[in-house]
Amino acid sequence: MESHADETRLLGFLDTLGIAHKTYHHTPVFTVDEAQKARGEMPAGPEHRHSKNLFVRDKKKNYALVVAEEKAPIDLKALADAIGLKRISFASAERLEAYLGVKPGSVTPFAMLNAYERPAEDQPTIRVFIDQTLIAAELAYFHPLHNAATTAIRPADLQAFLAACGGEAEVLNL
Repeated sequence: MESHADETRLLGFLDTLGIAHKTYHHTPVFTVDEAQKARGEMPAGPEHRHSKNLFVRDKKKNYALVVAEEKAPIDLKALADAIGLKRISFASAERLEAYLGVKPGSVTPFAMLNAYERPAEDQPTIRVFIDQTLIAAELAYFHPLHNAATTAIRPADLQAFLAACGGEAEVLNL
């Protein structure tokens, strides 16, 4: 499901919303370490925050997309408490593809566009949580529905994007 065509569709959607963005292409990355090495010409500094994104679920089939600053340590038990779920685990690759339309390594809040445009018949509600460190940044960076590029947008614009996709993000202190 993920492709550069999906990236084009996403960026077109951002354009229709009047959201400024800049996309940087690089080799596919699967980890934060790989992403850090692939940054190339992307601006750096404390006002620019890169993300790591987790798609999790609990045993009652409640789903959450957690958008964290890349350096934030994640303890799943503490995270479960913070987002009001019990005993969370990572959602399967099959559910990730069915509900968010992306593959492992490409998880991104931009995938909420897929959830909005192509809901599965049994689509669960997916709550989105964003680390306050990202919200406080000047620019935040996310994959544009595949892991061979990174797109920068303002955090307020990310929240406007999520609202246009029928939801809103809850801010967390990770």
